[in-house]
This record gives sequence, structure tokens and C-alpha cells, in this order.
Amino acid sequence: MSSHRIYNFNAGPAALPLEVLETAKQELTDWQGCGMSVMELSHRSKEFLGIAEHAERALRQLLNVPDDYRVLFLQGGASSQFAMVPINLLRGKNKADYIWTGAWGKKAIAEGKRYCQVNVAASSEAEKFNTIPAPATWQLDTDAAYVHYTPNETIGGVEYHWIPDVGDVPLVADMSSTILSRPLDVSRYGVIYAGAQKNIGPAGLTVVIVREDLIGQPAAGQPVMFDYATHANNDSMYNTPPTYGWYLSGLVFEWLKEKGGLEAIARINHGKAKTLYDVIDASDFYSNPVDPDCRSWMNVPFTLADPELDATFLQEAGQTGLVTLKGHRSVGGMRASIYNAMPEEGVRALADFMLDFEKRRG
Repeated sequence: MSSHRIYNFNAGPAALPLEVLETAKQELTDWQGCGMSVMELSHRSKEFLGIAEHAERALRQLLNVPDDYRVLFLQGGASSQFAMVPINLLRGKNKADYIWTGAWGKKAIAEGKRYCQVNVAASSEAEKFNTIPAPATWQLDTDAAYVHYTPNETIGGVEYHWIPDVGDVPLVADMSSTILSRPLDVSRYGVIYAGAQKNIGPAGLTVVIVREDLIGQPAAGQPVMFDYATHANNDSMYNTPPTYGWYLSGLVFEWLKEKGGLEAIARINHGKAKTLYDVIDASDFYSNPVDPDCRSWMNVPFTLADPELDATFLQEAGQTGLVTLKGHRSVGGMRASIYNAMPEEGVRALADFMLDFEKRRG
């Protein structure tokens, strides 16, 4: 690890691959000999159009996106998609199904209620969002316009390791904190959306993958910017897009390809998560409340047996170059976000620190 770099376990904005940052640094003031930074390029210039096309092509290759899906590079974060999904997918219906397994699902539900009748088809609230309801218990409405779920809850560290079967109803997923962490069958979904700031690139960019037959027929009277067709028909350039975020994301996509693609990164991610969970499970000092079958690969929350030691843990971790480990204010404790860009040696360093801290303080 460079003497100037630390291991950043922030949930988002999250660490970016050092190789990507080094490339961006080299190209910062003069992108490929054009005499300008990417930040200075017109989004309609041939230079930036080439950057945009290259990024989309790389993402399509990584995820094996079918030809009948559009890839949109938007603004507004995943939170804007909480509204854009019902605006675009209700299509004359007035009901939608939501599966509630944590804080981000709750926010999606609240926004969905502004546009339609929300049926919470399943919830793990009674279990304090530490598990995923068994599919056999889901009360899905056959007349729902879509089914929305959150494959990975960033705050609670609960993750689906399977894709729900919802029949012919479009399946919608907020994949902000799990996209690109492993191979994915895009064809199982109607809409996939993700804020970039966790596993794609910098904050400010939102990626939406939407099946073409779901584009058009938005709810009446809504902003033109919230119509998927507006962006699909203009190659995500109806207005000025977040050009630098788009560029950096393209570099991340190429980095993933060089790593061997999503199958290779999945093996690494599984190993990183196992390293931390093994330390937690072998200890009486650390604990993780999540059902082992639903534990997140990307966000690992854990608590100390004595909460009075939390501040000391964070201080000492920071002194060893392990930062932003404080858990979300709603759950407390610690949280290690170990997205694609977190190297295996960073996770090993955290595991070693945890073992040492327990030995000294436990």
C-alpha cells in the first residue's frame, strides 16, 4: 500500500481502484492528446461521444446485457429512481408490489406510495431486517405493475443470493451496492438501477438498465426528465450528463475486464467476505446479527461485545490506516464496506487488526 493511501471502508462514496485513479491522474489535464480535460469536453464532441460509447459497450460486455435492453447514464441517484420506476412502469395500473428488507426498501416504498397503491408483499421488519422472508410467504398481487426489491441492503448488510421468481410481472432491483460484484442474469429483470458511488464510479452518476418494452407510456403530467424515453431517445444526453463520472466509470469497467470479468471478481468478493465473517463467527467479542444465508458480500456490519470500546476501536483502526468503519447511525457498531475496489490485502489487514484488538481488549 502506498504511504499516501489508506484502506477506505466507506459505504459510499466508496474507494475506487487505484489503477483507475492513476489513469485518471495521467489524463487529467490532457485527455489522450486533445489538450483538454474530460471535464472540459463538450458532451456532444466526438471525443466524449467515444468515451460514452466505450463505457456502455464495456458495461454491456461485463453484464452480458441483452440487445433489447437500454443502458442509461443519468443523474439524481437511486433515490430519483424511487419515483421514476412507478412513473414509467405503472402504465395505467395503480398497484405495485414491494419487498421490504431494510432502510433503502423503506425509502422506495415511501416514494412509491406517492404514485400508486403499494402492496408490501413481504417484510422482515419483525425480524429487525436481519433476514429475507421465504419466497413461499410472499403475498404477490398478480395485477401488480411490477415487483420492487433491494438485492443488497447497504445499512443492514442483508443480501439476496438468488433472484426472485415473480412470473411475468417486471422485476425491479435497486442494485446500488451490489451491481458488478458477481455475474448477473439481466434478462430476469425489467429494470435495474444503481447509484454509481459504491461499485461503479464516483457520486453523481446513476446507471439504469431497462427493458425496451417498458420504455414509453409514463404517467401523465410528470417531468420530462423522469421519462425513460427522454433519455433512451437521446442516448442519455437530453441534458448535459455527469461527463467525468461517466468517463471514470468506463475506466472502472475496463479495470474489471482486465481482472477477468465478473466471475473472477465474484471469487475475490466471496473470499473477502468469508475472511471477515470467519473472524466474527470464531469470536465471542464480535457479532453479526444477520442470518448467515443472507449475509452481504459487500457490507459487513458487526458489533463489539462492549459498545464502550467502539470509539477506541475506530481510533486505533484509523491509526493503522483502516478508516470509515463506523456503522450507520441507525444501527450503530461497525460496518466494513468491501466493494470491488477494496483489495484483498485491505480486508486481511482489517481481519488481523480485529484479532489483535480482541486479544488486547477482549
